[in-house]
Amino acid sequence: MILRYLPLLLLALAWEIGARTGLISTLALPPLSAVLAAWVDLVRDGELITNGAASLWRAAAGLLLAIGIGGVLGIVMAWWRPVNVLLGPLVEMFYPMPKSALIPVTVLWLGFGNGSKILLILLGCMLPVTIGAFNGARSSEQALVWSARSMGASRLRMLWDVVVPSALPELLNGIRTALALSFILLVSSELIAAQQGFGYLIGFLGASGTYDAMFAVVLTVALLGFIADRIYLLVMHRMLRWQA
Repeated sequence: MILRYLPLLLLALAWEIGARTGLISTLALPPLSAVLAAWVDLVRDGELITNGAASLWRAAAGLLLAIGIGGVLGIVMAWWRPVNVLLGPLVEMFYPMPKSALIPVTVLWLGFGNGSKILLILLGCMLPVTIGAFNGARSSEQALVWSARSMGASRLRMLWDVVVPSALPELLNGIRTALALSFILLVSSELIAAQQGFGYLIGFLGASGTYDAMFAVVLTVALLGFIADRIYLLVMHRMLRWQA
C-alpha cells in the first residue's frame, strides 16, 4: 500500500525542496509546508469548511440527479427503439461538446445561485451515465431475455430482472466518469459565476495574491476527488461481487 502511493510522497518532497532551494519561484509554487499551514488557517477560520459544504452539496445534488435521470434514460433508449431513434442523435451530438461551454447558458437560465451549478453538473454528468447504461443494456445476453420471455415474464419484469443487472457494470463505469466530471464542472462554474464554493475561493485567493492558501484549496479539491473515487471503487466492487 505504501509503495503504491510512493510517487505522491516523492512528488511532495520534490515540491518542498524545489520551492525552498529556489529552483522553483515561490510565486509560482509556494512551499508545500506553507500550503499546509495555510490549509490549517483556512479550516480554523471556517472559510474552507463553509465554502466546501456549499460545493459538495451542489456536486452531490447534480450528480444524484444525473445518475437517476441518465440511468433510466440510457436503459429506456436501449429497450425501446423509438426512444433511441428520437434521443440517440442528441446524445451523440452533445457528448463530445466541452461541458464548460454550458456555463454561460446555465447562468443565463438560473442566475448565479446554486441552481445554475446543479443544472450544469446534471447536464454534463448525465451523458456518460446515459451512454454507460445504454451500452450495458444493449449488451444484455439474449439467451437470458429469451429464457425469461419463454417463462412468461412481462416486458417490465424482463427489464428489471435481466436488462438492469446486465447493464450494471457499464452503468457503474459511466457513473465513475461522471463522478470525476462533477468536480471539474463544479470548480469551473464556481470560478466564473459564484459567490461561494471551492472555485470561488480559489479565484478570490488567487486574485488577492494569497497563493499558498489558493494551492491549499486546490489540493483539498484534488484530495476530495481522490477519496470519492476510492470509496466509489469499493462500493462498485461490492455491488459487482455477484458476477465473480
